[in-house]
Amino acid sequence: MAEKEQDILNKFKTNQEEEAAVDTTRKMRVGIIGTGWIAEAHIESYKRMPDVEIVAGADLIPGKAEAFFKRYGVEGVRCYPSHKEMLDNEQLDAVSVCTYNRQHVPCAKYALEKGVHVLLEKPMCVTLEEAIDLCRTEKASGKVLSIGFQPRFDANMKMIKKIVESGELGQIYYIQTGGGRRRGIPTPFGTTFIEENTAGLGALADIGCYSLDMVLNAIGYPKPLTVTGYKSDFFGKMPSYYPNHPEYADLFGVDDFAAAFVRLEGGIILDFRIAWAMNMDTPGDTIILGTKGGLRIPSTECWNGSVGGPMKIYHEVAGAQVETEIPIIPDDSNLFDKKIRTFLDAAKNGTPAPVPTSQILYNQAILSGIADSARVGHEIQIEIPEI
Repeated sequence: MAEKEQDILNKFKTNQEEEAAVDTTRKMRVGIIGTGWIAEAHIESYKRMPDVEIVAGADLIPGKAEAFFKRYGVEGVRCYPSHKEMLDNEQLDAVSVCTYNRQHVPCAKYALEKGVHVLLEKPMCVTLEEAIDLCRTEKASGKVLSIGFQPRFDANMKMIKKIVESGELGQIYYIQTGGGRRRGIPTPFGTTFIEENTAGLGALADIGCYSLDMVLNAIGYPKPLTVTGYKSDFFGKMPSYYPNHPEYADLFGVDDFAAAFVRLEGGIILDFRIAWAMNMDTPGDTIILGTKGGLRIPSTECWNGSVGGPMKIYHEVAGAQVETEIPIIPDDSNLFDKKIRTFLDAAKNGTPAPVPTSQILYNQAILSGIADSARVGHEIQIEIPEI
């Protein structure tokens, strides 16, 4: 039996990926829209790319973009007070959109309409209607639009997809997923994450989109059909949560916890929960149940783009109920660099986006559906037209 289990484990051995040579004779002229916290990771990564020239930036706050590029030692960058002025006055190949959620679609759409490739930070947007509009603009433009889901490039995340695709679990029929933080409302970065007019959605979109992508990508992104959603803001509305800024409680206009029951095409049920704050260390491990086996993916204390420990497949071997442990794959590569590199390669070579909107449209439909269902208090159908 041990030999049989080893045979199963051998299926999931991975080879080190070879990095393709980068053509440095063709420089990509890049601009950054929004110079807040997440833009720091973008500029650091772009600086490591030998075929990139950062030439422009935009931010609504006067002087912020100039200070940002100076801090990172990038000289000669032309700065603008809006994305429109930047895109109207610059000849760019690509932009990173690093604004708050509610500005994702206006900035990405304008860039695409100007013939510029776009790397759009997650979440894709706030509503399904926005997502549909953006996808139609992308299709008309013929440009690359990739969404910023760097956890996909983690070796352990890829292993989840490999296990499902191997058939070892059989037909998938139920998934439990989610994650969260015991205390982790992201106010150290200001209040754009928690205000309704800037964020639109809270934990649901900020880290919930990652949890959904982990499992939906593994099972081939089936179309969502219906959703029953719930969301709350108990912690965000407590002045005592913010000892130094009790006024934040009055500004809090999004969710700090959300849960849902989602029906997917193919008869798959998705049981989802996510939290910025809760009186629990974790809402539970991710589990994927199939007719031949089940996969347990240990949770992490705070969403960090990977898994919390060795995964286990629960299945039957030679008539006995056994567990096969999938060891953690050491991966010290920079996931953000992989996100940036794959986007640049797609833009330069005219290949498909590494994280395509055709998939993330379904992710956004679920997020938006949870919020809509929570608002009306009952199950709703998800209607996604042809793009």
